[in-house]
Amino acid sequence: MPEGAVIHTPAFILQGTLLAFDFGTKRVGVATGNTLLRQANPLTTITDEKTAARFAKIKSLLDEWQPCALVVGLPCNDDGTPHELTALCRRFANRLKGRFNLPTILVDERYTSFSASAQLNEEGVHGKKQKALIDQYAAQQILQAYFDEPAAGLIV
Repeated sequence: MPEGAVIHTPAFILQGTLLAFDFGTKRVGVATGNTLLRQANPLTTITDEKTAARFAKIKSLLDEWQPCALVVGLPCNDDGTPHELTALCRRFANRLKGRFNLPTILVDERYTSFSASAQLNEEGVHGKKQKALIDQYAAQQILQAYFDEPAAGLIV
C-alpha cells in the first residue's frame, strides 16, 4: 500500500490510531497501531475481572492514545461456528461502541493465541512467562489481521 494511504472499511474510512482488544473473562489484551504504518504492537494486558475497573482502564487508554476506531477479536471454532465466548465478545464490542462512541470492528481471531505463543517463543519467552504477555500479543495478531485485510472486519 502506498505511503499515506488510508484503510477503507465498508461504510467508513479510517485514518489514525487503532486500539485492538483480545477479550477474555479473566484478562483483556490490548494492542495499538496506526493506519499509516499498518503495523500492530502489543500494548498491555488488563487483568481486572470487574467490568467497571476494566472500562476505567480502557477509558484511560483511549484518553492516552486517542484512537479513531476499536478492533475486537471475535472467537470462532475452526469450522467458523460460534465459540463459547463469541456472544461475550460481541457484547464487549457493543459496550465499547456504546460507552466511547467510536467505530468498533469485529475481526475473526481464530489461531491468534497460537500465533502469539509462537511469536513469544521466537522472542525467547517460554512457558509460564508467556501468561502475562499472551493476551496483548493475541490483540496484536488481531489488529495485524485487520491491517492485512480490512474488508474482512465486521462493523458493530
